[in-house]
Amino acid sequence: MSYFQIAVFPVPSGNRDAYQSFTTKMSPLFKEYGALQIFEGWGSMVPEGDLTSLPLAVKLEEGETVCTSFIEWPDAATAEACMAAMASDARFAEAGDMPFDGKRMIFGGFETLLKL
Repeated sequence: MSYFQIAVFPVPSGNRDAYQSFTTKMSPLFKEYGALQIFEGWGSMVPEGDLTSLPLAVKLEEGETVCTSFIEWPDAATAEACMAAMASDARFAEAGDMPFDGKRMIFGGFETLLKL
């Protein structure tokens, strides 16, 4: 089964176009390194919670939107090779700065248990 990585992060709401431009530049590089599918999501129904929630997890501030990224890989080794390449492949840097606060991003990699 495949492997996938997810990330959740806050983006200043006024940076939506910059965020979409950034992901449009990055996606072909991920695909070149073996990504099978890439999804980028702009939060439209992300409720606040009292104990847990996505806004709490990323310390959402006023004027920000919770966003998510999902990348499917054939396996963990391919994902790890891509992440390592990001440090040496200049094209990743050429995509520009992330239009959001990466310090508040939460992320992880997962083995697929079910895919329909």
